[in-house]
Formats: sequence, C-alpha cells, structure tokens
Amino acid sequence: MANNSMGDFVSQLRPALHRLQDWPYPDQIDHTLFRAFMKNPHDVGGDPDAPAIFEEKEEEAWELNTFVTCEVLGWRGIWTSEERRRLGNVDVGRTVYHGFPYYGRWVWAIARCLVEKGHITLRELLERVDAVRTRMAGDGPAALVAAPRGAGDPTVVERNRHHIEALGKGDPQQFAGQAGTPAFAVGDRVRVRDLPTIFYTRTQEYLRGKPGTIAEVSYESLVPEDEAFDREEQQPEWFYIVRFEMTDLWEPYAGSVGDTLQAEISELWLQPLD
Repeated sequence: MANNSMGDFVSQLRPALHRLQDWPYPDQIDHTLFRAFMKNPHDVGGDPDAPAIFEEKEEEAWELNTFVTCEVLGWRGIWTSEERRRLGNVDVGRTVYHGFPYYGRWVWAIARCLVEKGHITLRELLERVDAVRTRMAGDGPAALVAAPRGAGDPTVVERNRHHIEALGKGDPQQFAGQAGTPAFAVGDRVRVRDLPTIFYTRTQEYLRGKPGTIAEVSYESLVPEDEAFDREEQQPEWFYIVRFEMTDLWEPYAGSVGDTLQAEISELWLQPLD
C-alpha cells in the first residue's frame, strides 16, 4: 500500500508543464518556448498569482541549524553564496522548488555540494539518512551520535580563492580596486539588458528591457553568473543600485504616482538609455 501511495504522489507531481510532452524536433522549439524552458524557478516576479495570506513564522530548530551549517560551509571556503543559491534554489526544478520548504531546499543544497565536491560519499549519506529514519521509527538506538565516521585532514580540503583572499577583509571588500572605472554614475539613465537566461541569473525578468536611473554606485564583485559556478578567476564588475518608476514596470500600476522600486544589478546587465 505504501508503494502504491508513493506512486500516486509521483503521478500527481510529474506533469510540471500540465500538458503532454515528448522530445520535439528542433524546428518545433521557437524562441518563446525556449525562453520558457530556460526560466528559473525562483524568478517569479511578475508572474500571475492568486492573493496569498502572509503570516509571521518563527524558524524551527532544524531551520536555524541548516542556516548555520550553510554559513559554516561558506566560512570554511567550501562554497560561495551564489553556489548555494544556484544548487539550492534553481537547479531543483519547479516541482521541488515549490514543493519543499525554504530551508528544505538549503538542506538539499548542502547534500549535493558535499557529495559533488568529494567531502562525503553518496553511500555514506544514504547510510546516515537510513540511520536517522530507523531511529525515528523506534527500531534502533535511542540516540544518533552526531559525529563523522572518520576525520579527514583539514589541510587538504580544497577551498575557493574567495575564502582565502577575503580573510580579514570580508566580502565584497576583497574585490575593491579590481573592476576599473565604473561605466555609470549616479543620475545616469540606463536600461536593463534583455540577455538570454541560461542556467542562472540574479537579474529579475520583470526588470529586463526596462529604463531606470543609477541611484548608487555600490561595490565591486564577481557577477552572480560567474560566482555561481565557482569561476573565481573572472574579472570583477561594478554593481549598482538602480531606481525604477513603478509605472515603467507594471501596466497598469494602480499605486501612488512617483512610487519607485530599487534593485541591485551588475554592470553586465546595464546599458546606456538611448
């Protein structure tokens, strides 16, 4: 019965596109459909949605522990924040993205990172998860010792350059002076570029192609598209706070005249307003 119930759940979750799909011939994929396939699950700004109830929720103990674990992985130089976001919040598909709790996706990211970077084996992870499941079912030891089965040599743990160079300086101060002269200044009018979205981006879809004004020349850092894939050797760029008129973003906008929205955008995604 348990297997049948799981099969029912899988059948319900499978059709993420809610229509029958098969491998198409190349000429059946037009530009609009390609962009739809490439849209990141987390980039939902501007998508149609029903009214939602917002409520305050206190974090549970496991959620706080997950957050601390992610911060420790960053502090130890195992990953960067953009790696975690890509692994945990983008590369999971829409079904998992919308179906898992927020910190559930962070746990998923931790597991993938530690396995893919060789810090644990998938076999060890499976054994430990099974041990927890057995304990919770009441069939095993009353307590699970939270300790690794073996201790590795910390001197051979591969850490990213970001971690090494940021020690004592912090992020993004470690990139100061590396991006050259900013292309834009406060008050400049710009337009967000409508670049293709492939695998990962932090530039919201609803801002692409929209006009805005530089409100602040912020800092120098790697662009998210490089940092997410651990390309620490790439050239840092300037980041800007860009102010947008709400009436330029949403048609029609029913709020007050003069309402604005600000977003942080890298130089890669900006061009002078014609």
